[in-house]
Amino acid sequence: MKKVAIQGFSGCFHEEAARKFYEEHFDMVPGIVECNTFDDLFEAMDAGEADAAVMAIENTISGGLIPNFDLLRKNPQKIKGEVYLHIHQNLMALPGQKLEDIKEVRTHYMAINQTRAFFERKCPWIRLIESEDTAKSAADLAKSGHMGVGAVASSLAAERFGLEILQSSIETYKQNYTRFLILDDSIRIPKEEINKASLCFTLPHKPGSLAHILTILSFYDMNLTRIQSLPIPGMKWQYFFYVDIRFDSYERYTQALAAARPLIEDLDILGEYRSAWGKNKEITTV
Repeated sequence: MKKVAIQGFSGCFHEEAARKFYEEHFDMVPGIVECNTFDDLFEAMDAGEADAAVMAIENTISGGLIPNFDLLRKNPQKIKGEVYLHIHQNLMALPGQKLEDIKEVRTHYMAINQTRAFFERKCPWIRLIESEDTAKSAADLAKSGHMGVGAVASSLAAERFGLEILQSSIETYKQNYTRFLILDDSIRIPKEEINKASLCFTLPHKPGSLAHILTILSFYDMNLTRIQSLPIPGMKWQYFFYVDIRFDSYERYTQALAAARPLIEDLDILGEYRSAWGKNKEITTV
């Protein structure tokens, strides 16, 4: 069984993403290694405690997880895949209760932000209390046996800890997706099937430097799906640029890189992989 590190606790959305990727591609239920922080993901792999990791990188509502871009640049593990997970938040409690029985709900602050409209509209008497993790809130509730208390978490957490879902999909924005990256050095994808890459680079501090790179990418038919700039510590007005590009031809991609290299500095290829929106072709591990 492959051991996959996740940030969070058993039953969280990171575990859902890990199960989705490895079950779809390898018919494998991964063993989950729980980590408190995203830094711990890389430490678990370095220590041999995990074979791979799944890490959230951006959300359609809250945007990018900025510190994780820096972690990708600083660590040697490469991106080998991605998962887009439709996030559904569910109100759950110990079995045998109704919505009107619930007096307080405990969950992560992001889940509160994503569901506050539901509570204000449907059950304003419920007090919302922040916790460190959605799945842990469900686990703690199941362990405590407290009636009149609810949690907001994934359906996997409800199933895992024997809780009853009182109301499903209570998130305010229904098109709520999180993109997760797969860090697994054992994965091998034929070059002809690679159609996405994540890059990090710096540019000379002069007019038009970024525009020149974007022009090259456009000329070689590269589809820029994300660009993120972050300041370089200690360098005044200097930035790292994190770029995701999609393409139909790996050869055109390499040509685009060759054309852009003379104009950029410190190019780091964070990963070359297959887009989760592409065809579900077979990939292998070693």
